[in-house]
Amino acid sequence: MALACACSCALAQEQQQDQPQDQLQDQLQQPAAVAAAELAGPPVPESAAPLGVVKRLETGIASWYGKQFHGRKTANGERFDMDALTAAHPKLPFGSWVRVRDLVSGRSVDVRINDRGPHIKQRVIDLSRAAARALGLGGTHQVELTLLDKHPR
Repeated sequence: MALACACSCALAQEQQQDQPQDQLQDQLQQPAAVAAAELAGPPVPESAAPLGVVKRLETGIASWYGKQFHGRKTANGERFDMDALTAAHPKLPFGSWVRVRDLVSGRSVDVRINDRGPHIKQRVIDLSRAAARALGLGGTHQVELTLLDKHPR
């Protein structure tokens, strides 16, 4: 019986030692989980979910075009709207969606490719006036282009 009591006492001591460690781990994990939930915010509807990145395309200089081309036909046949989030790229298929990120400011904008250009070798994309404004682009800037997997709306 003394042996049984000694075993029970030893087991009880082990459980008491384990319990504070388990509680400590729970306490450490709980704030991290709460913080992550707070950062995540409310659930995002599927239509507003972030776009998936297909692949990073290139970095280079972006420029923009506006009033002088407003209303003219683009390479895909639609009328250029300087107030739409569109862009010209030399090779991407029409209708492709690209995220353009300014490498200086970190701002980004998603644009639909509807035209061909730019026609200056050192440039990688020509943005509509609306897209340029969204980036805070006054002239030309260094940007990174990322191909997106679906339409953002």
